[in-house]
Amino acid sequence: MSDKRALEAPFPRKGAASGDDLPTGRTVLIAGGAGFIGSNLSRRLLARGDRVICVDNLETGRTENIAGLLTNPSFAFILHDIIEAFTVHGPVDRIYNLACPASPPKYQRNPLHTLETSFIGALNLLDIAEKKGARILQSSTSEVYGDPDISPQAEDYRGLVNTVGPRACYDEGKRVTETLFYEAHHSSDIDVRIARIFNTYGPRMDPEDGRVVSNFVVQALRGEPLTVYGEGTQTRSFCYVDDMVDGLMALMEADEVEPTIFDPVNLGNPGEFTMLELAELVLELTGSASTLSFHPLPQDDPLQRRPDISRAKALLDWEPKVSLYKGLAPTIAYFREEIAQRQQELGRTA
Repeated sequence: MSDKRALEAPFPRKGAASGDDLPTGRTVLIAGGAGFIGSNLSRRLLARGDRVICVDNLETGRTENIAGLLTNPSFAFILHDIIEAFTVHGPVDRIYNLACPASPPKYQRNPLHTLETSFIGALNLLDIAEKKGARILQSSTSEVYGDPDISPQAEDYRGLVNTVGPRACYDEGKRVTETLFYEAHHSSDIDVRIARIFNTYGPRMDPEDGRVVSNFVVQALRGEPLTVYGEGTQTRSFCYVDDMVDGLMALMEADEVEPTIFDPVNLGNPGEFTMLELAELVLELTGSASTLSFHPLPQDDPLQRRPDISRAKALLDWEPKVSLYKGLAPTIAYFREEIAQRQQELGRTA
């Protein structure tokens, strides 16, 4: 279509002087590929021999996350906002839609753009998937369950979401996008996957992400009080990023013979922790003397969150392997290095 921006295929053709050593794997487009999960996924796909096209507007994605990939001939970064229609030259075999701020402070910064990214961005990616014959995976979220009144949450639970609250731009954006993918499959036979992602943490999170793991770790490393909302008794289930990438890739490559593979699948770690338990664990592992600072619970903040992953086990033979205790160690080491680097940069500019 004439109103679409055509993005040049970033890879040399096989047999060209600069392309002789290119792998023969799939070409994978990752929207939001410079983000936390996207950059980890990019590395895994490259390691198995795929070509990766990373499309990101850098609203919350970071060039630091992909800096080590830019010289890889099988990786290409394209600065683009997916709410603007676009296409890419050349084949695309797989599309991962990870494009949307997931941190409440960041998605609330521009709620209309958050909604547009979820819906219009997904429409644009589905259009590419249909034209390229590509399989496409939507990163949905546990937030579609809202503040649930059952636990754990299985995929057939319809949720308890406030449609006009401060979190609605994200929650409802993801919910309507699930409907969009459902209809795209049933009306246009597009090969879709829907992953409902529960709280994920690990290296390449932004220190200023605003979610509880990054908040607690960064505050502990800086010797600041840890911000606890409410009484700290609300629960979350935390999935290490390596496990999440395993789950996303397993879902993307799952056999189409299973007719329910097109329906949503929970991906998360069913281990459940209160915010106070998480704070105590972070203080223990960082060796920090930080105290706790209690604040009012934000509006619509869920009191309980725990996935039922029975479906993922049955369909994908997947379940997380990394405990919170084990996963926090490399996460803390990553944040420690990030903080040190930022302090050095501030010292050079002072």
